[in-house]
Parts: sequence; C-alpha cells; structure tokens
Amino acid sequence: MDLQNLTIVYRKAFGDEAPLPIAFGYSLKPEAEVVHQPRCMIGAISKVRHGQPLTLSADNVTCGGGGLYTAFKPMPERVPIFVSETEHYKQKPEMVKSFIADMDIQPAEKPYLNFVRLDHLKSLDEVEGIICFATPDRLSGLCAWAFYDNNDPLAVSTPFGSGCSSIITQAVRENRRHGRSCFIGLLDPSARLLVPADELTFVIPTCRLVEMMQTIEHSALFQKAYTLVRKRINGQIPAREA
Repeated sequence: MDLQNLTIVYRKAFGDEAPLPIAFGYSLKPEAEVVHQPRCMIGAISKVRHGQPLTLSADNVTCGGGGLYTAFKPMPERVPIFVSETEHYKQKPEMVKSFIADMDIQPAEKPYLNFVRLDHLKSLDEVEGIICFATPDRLSGLCAWAFYDNNDPLAVSTPFGSGCSSIITQAVRENRRHGRSCFIGLLDPSARLLVPADELTFVIPTCRLVEMMQTIEHSALFQKAYTLVRKRINGQIPAREA
C-alpha cells in the first residue's frame, strides 16, 4: 500500500473528521521556516494536523526537556530535580536520571526535525514514525490494528515520559532498533492543556508502519464491532448512557 492509499483507508477507518497522522523525521533540509517556538513544542506539533509543516532545530527548541528528547541538546543538569521536586512526576531525581540513561538518546546527526501531515508526505525516507491524535474511540481502533498481527505484550505500550518523549524519543529508538511496539502518549499533565481534552497520541514507528500498512484493511477496523464504533464517531448513532 502506498501513502496515498493509506490516507484514503485511514479516513475510511476513522471518519472524515479524524485528524490525519503527522509524520516526523530528521533531515538536512527544513520543511518549514525555523521560527521561535513556545517553550513546549506540543502545541506546535498539534497544529501540523491543519496542514502546515513544522521544523524544529537546536535553535528553536527552547525547553530543556524538549532539547533532550529531540536529541538536539544534552540533558540540562536541572532536569532531574525539576521533574522530581517541582513536577513530582518521579519520586527521586535519581529515578529520572536512570530513566533517561536507559533511553540511550543519541545526538541527532541531522540539523532539522520535520513534521508533515500524512497527505503531504511524498515518501517514508527519513521518517522515524507517525503521530496519530486520537479520541478514545479512535484509540480503540488504532490499538486493534496494532494488535492484529502482533502478540507481543508490548505491541502497544505507555512508557513514562514528557509529551515530546512519548511521541518522538520512544518512536525514534524503536524505529532504529527495528522494533514492533507502538506508543500511547501525551499522558504528561504539563502537555495536556495544549491538545483537546479528549485526545491522546498513538505513535507508530516507521519500521512498524510498513508492516501495518499491509494489514489495515484486514484488521478489526473494517469488521462489525469497529464499524459500529465508527458510526458513533461519525455521529450516526448516539453514545450509550451509563
């Protein structure tokens, strides 16, 4: 399946109102002007769903954690203490240090990190993964798709981390080791207000996407149970009351 057909089938699966996935990857060439970004990049990434590409670099990523998780900058010394004693996301700074060390983040070899909506993407060259912004009903379908040909308990996982860690770092790491895990993310409270209240992210590394592109039409997405969910997504049947 080519990218054009994937866009069409994705729309059929999740409804015409579903945001199309956003592809991201490192490049020697920027896809957009490198302009100053707000301290947290999540809002800027989310806006790519509207069609305009985004380019990040060491020059416009100003958040310490963002610089680390995009692999443009080393970890600032203050990050472990901030995550533990200010945000209270980990009990001890040592736990933060251990978590980051285990991720083994390698410095970016190319100067730009581009984000492009799926229907504007020409090829998967240089793409590390795709980001799907999903409501619970759409997330159900994405998980069903990922589980279809993969029995691994980590076929879909939700690792700890900042918003940018969950949608960039984990996918880059998985793609480069040719793994088969997908990642649910944006559980970071610090990033929640930058996206709609009913959305999380579902990230598919490119190496896994190549496999999943061949199974989407055969998965549960186009069978009876999810067809009914899709009707609810499209407003064709009402939500059941508890």
